Amino acid sequence: MMQNNDFPPVALDPDRLFDRIRELYLYEEPALLGSIRRGDRKEATRIINLVLVHIYSFGEERSELLKGLLLELVVMMSRAAVESGASQSKMLGLGFRHLTELAAISDDEQLANWLRQSVVRIFEAVELCSPFEMPVLITKTLKIIREEACGSLTREDLARRAGVAPSHLAALLRERTGRTFTDLVREARIERACELLGDLKMTVAAVAFECGFCDQSYFTHVFQSLKKTTPKQYRNSLLQKTQNNPL
Repeated sequence: MMQNNDFPPVALDPDRLFDRIRELYLYEEPALLGSIRRGDRKEATRIINLVLVHIYSFGEERSELLKGLLLELVVMMSRAAVESGASQSKMLGLGFRHLTELAAISDDEQLANWLRQSVVRIFEAVELCSPFEMPVLITKTLKIIREEACGSLTREDLARRAGVAPSHLAALLRERTGRTFTDLVREARIERACELLGDLKMTVAAVAFECGFCDQSYFTHVFQSLKKTTPKQYRNSLLQKTQNNPL
């Protein structure tokens, strides 16, 4: 009934079959979702086959509970696809199709084929997304950078939270924004500095420290390279605008 593969049957406790299956795919979930975000169809297929081998090691008819578990797995993969740039409307349509097909399945072979076909469709949706559309993954990543750039945010930490490898995240950022992680962090820090320079109670040194710069001279160098003016000159221009436009 199932296609041959390289994974041997695994002995599971028949009284806890579905609990063990859930434990297995929850354990494999980060790697599976990461493979979808990277577009690594081969790795995703390997993990799906591993889950199927565990399911079919018993060789008994599956219940509606198992259908629900596998549908949950497909839903999570669909969400990862949207984060990678797949059209939300496209994925909603696929979700309805997957649900309709699953309801009509009556044997194990159909269930296995359904899961494999679902994976193929999800990858096709990601591959067909517009190269000019900003993926949700990148949008969320840029939001984190803007909010946390002044702290101790690292590329590795950002990649871990995004669920992708640091090198892959770096490539995505450069492809979608034309800038490196370091460039984006510097820009976010300087934008925050521009806000804080409006507070005359803070010294330039204090602003530099608050924005993640340990050295004021380096802060001035970066600020001037991005804003074409020094922090003090920028503050003076803000003060002048306030004087010329009193409330």
